[in-house]
Amino acid sequence: MNLIQRSLYIFFLYLSADDRKDFDYNMLLFFDITGAQAFSRKHPLSCWLSTMLVVFASGMLCNGLLVFYTPFDIGYKIAKFLPVKIACSAMKEIYRCKKVYDGVTHAGKLYPNAYLIMILIGTLKGNGAGFTKLFERLIRGVWTPTAMEFMQPSFPTKASMVASIIFVLDKKTALISAPHALVYFGIVIFLVYFKLSSILLGIHDPFVPFENLFCALFLGGIWDSVAVLFGRGQA
Repeated sequence: MNLIQRSLYIFFLYLSADDRKDFDYNMLLFFDITGAQAFSRKHPLSCWLSTMLVVFASGMLCNGLLVFYTPFDIGYKIAKFLPVKIACSAMKEIYRCKKVYDGVTHAGKLYPNAYLIMILIGTLKGNGAGFTKLFERLIRGVWTPTAMEFMQPSFPTKASMVASIIFVLDKKTALISAPHALVYFGIVIFLVYFKLSSILLGIHDPFVPFENLFCALFLGGIWDSVAVLFGRGQA
């Protein structure tokens, strides 16, 4: 039972305060339906899916209608208009920073000494859509088993992980002496800057040069190059 309670608590980490209020209210309405309790015992997965549809129905319906079903695709064209896209992308990154911080904070309350769990929850909360990409494509009938975020992490995942590490160091250690507000603001600037750089300058992943250097020095890349060089010399 303790494991189930902790699992439910981790699920609530993904919800903001407003989301949790709406979730609780809709859960009460759903539970008041005749036979809901018996149905939840007999069909727990169906009950969970129904609950998710009830809780997030407004967002799913409105977003789907605005983007895919407006006349002459005007919703899509407005969203793709560069100034609108830049503004929405900037707000998305500001909200991503908040979600990462909330994930680290809430995980720290449940696991105060488990730094890895705090980083993991912060990363998942910052880019949860990336980790569900495989299932999202599977629903559309596209099976891409190699498109896993664990195998090919995107920049939002890497940035969320870096932000989680910084927040953990800021909250749990004395390694960062700067004020918390300055640390938070710095992470927001980092996320917004590189998101806008990907849109305007085509810089999609600034971590790639550092990853290539690390692989060359510590994962055998430089030795492979030396072997190839001497192999050609002998030939």
